[in-house]
Formats: sequence, C-alpha cells, structure tokens
Amino acid sequence: MADDAEKTEEPTSKKIEDARKEGNVPKSQDASGVMTLFVAILAFLMLFPYMLSHILSIFKYYFSLIGMTIDRALMLDIAIVTIKEIFLIIMPLSIAVAIAGVIAAISQFGFLFTTKSITPDLKKLDPIKGMKNLFSMKKLIDGIKITFKSFTTLGIGFVFFFLFIMELPTVALFGFTDQMIWLRDKAIIIAFVMLLIIFIFAVIDIVIVRKQYFDGLKMSKQEIKDEMKNMDGDPLIKGKIRQIQMEASRKRMMSAVPEADVVITNPTHYAVAIKYDEQKSHAPIVVAKGMDNIAQQIKKIARENGVHIVQNPPLARSLYAEVELDKPIPSELFGAVAEVLAYIYKMNKK
Repeated sequence: MADDAEKTEEPTSKKIEDARKEGNVPKSQDASGVMTLFVAILAFLMLFPYMLSHILSIFKYYFSLIGMTIDRALMLDIAIVTIKEIFLIIMPLSIAVAIAGVIAAISQFGFLFTTKSITPDLKKLDPIKGMKNLFSMKKLIDGIKITFKSFTTLGIGFVFFFLFIMELPTVALFGFTDQMIWLRDKAIIIAFVMLLIIFIFAVIDIVIVRKQYFDGLKMSKQEIKDEMKNMDGDPLIKGKIRQIQMEASRKRMMSAVPEADVVITNPTHYAVAIKYDEQKSHAPIVVAKGMDNIAQQIKKIARENGVHIVQNPPLARSLYAEVELDKPIPSELFGAVAEVLAYIYKMNKK
C-alpha cells in the first residue's frame, strides 16, 4: 500500500489533458520575457523614425510656446498635445509587445481558453493555507531565483550603462537628431545584452518549469489503476453488457435458423446453418453456428421448422472454425458445401 501511495509514475495523457483544461500548463515567464523583449527591440528599430518624428514634433511645439503667456487655455492645449503625441509614440510599440506576449504563451503550450483558473474558489481564502504557501520551500526557491536573475541582469546592464554615461560630455556637443540616434544605438546594445542574459536564464527556466510541472502531475500506481478503471468502465458492468450483447446476438442467430437451407453437424459438438440465395450472394452464407448446447438448440429449431440436418463432421468443423457469422463460405469449401446443397435440393426436388 505504501508503494501505491508514492507518486512515482509518469502522468498519463488524460492526466495532462485534465490539468490543461483547468489552466494548469507549463509556462516559463522568462521565455515569454525573452520573446516579448526581442519583439519590442525589433518594433523599436522599425518604429524609430516614426517615433522620432513625433518626439521632434513635441519639441517644436514646446519651442513655439516661448514668449507666450501661460493661461488656463494654453495649459489645456499643452496637456492635450502632449498626451496625444505620447499616445501616438507608445501605442504602436505597446500593441507589438502585447501581440508578442500572446504569441509567446501560445508557442509554449498552444492555444488555451479556460475560465477554470479565474473561477472564484473559497478555499483560496483560507489564511492558514495561504501562510503555508507564502512560506513554503517553493516560494523561497522562486524568490532566490528572481533575486539572482534580477541582480545579474541589472548588474551587467548597469556596467554597460555606466560606460555609456562616460560618453555624455562628447554627446552633448552633437545635434539633437544625432543625440537621439546615439541614444537609440546605446539602448539597442543594452537591450541585446540583457536579452542574451535573459535568454540564458529562460533556457534554464524552461527545463526547470517543465520538470516541476511533470513532477507535480506524477501519479501513484493506484491512481493509474483508478483512471484506467474509470476510462474502461467497471469490469462487472462491462461483463454484463457483453453478456447482454451475446444474448441478443444469439437470439438473432437462432431466428435465422428456420430460413436456412441445411444444418451441417459433426453430429454432437458442432452445428452450422447455411443459406444460399443467389440473388443476394455469390456464395452460401453461414447464418448460425454453435458448439455443444448452442449446437443442440440449432438442431432442435431446425427439426421444428423442417430444415434438413446433414452429418458431415470434417465440413462442420471447418465451417465453424473458418467462417464468421453472416459471412460467405471461402472458395476452398465450395465443393463440399455444393455437394451437400445438391443433395438437399435433390431431396426437395429444387
């Protein structure tokens, strides 16, 4: 029992699918961050001329206000123009980043729409359980990982930023457009350096997240047995259904015996009823067959309905073993069956 309670088995496909339906999927925040940052850099490069034009437009507008008297109407106009230009600068980049975030999520676990994860659950309001989760080992490890990644990324980024700051006395002599180009180039360098660092962390994080995810879904031997039982159904119920199906099939088979042309027996253990209708089939068809008690029932019904019974042990055994119910006889048995039917037809003067 102790072994069954241990979750040592890999999760089944049903277990993974059920977890997915509940919104429980392996998602690496670092991987999403890498893709989002990469798209943000590309979008920034592509949109830089557009953004620069709007930045210059704002400065030109501000310079045009020199010497004007500041009143309420002018303040309102400044606020409207500023908000409008900032919106036009930020919105395209924000849309690109939002789309990148969606693509990053889909690329990790595919398209998934579920409300299970946002459904209110009163159990989550349990303060004792909340305190246990807050001070759990998993939370401690996650905190250490986040702290290490943040300090590493910001530390390396700060080194590059400090080196660029040293160039500011020279950059101050540039024109405004050249200053913006310098700022763009340095921002791209810092972004790609941080992107490389985050990418390294993302690869590690993906491995860790997926391992933790599948470890969390591991099952005990008893859970797998219960799942298989639920999927396949209770053996007792399946047996009862199979019994009912066999009984219905047997009744249907027995109802076809009165229409048969002949019943071939061995003579005690096997009985095979054959019917030949040249309008429906190119060969005689086995309409009923059985062993022992069923064979006796077939012969009884045949006698009651005037169906001829012919003893031919080798042929009876061959037909029983080789021909499925409601199927035509194989060509290798044509000769033997034809002789029997010819004998029956002769007796019936057909």
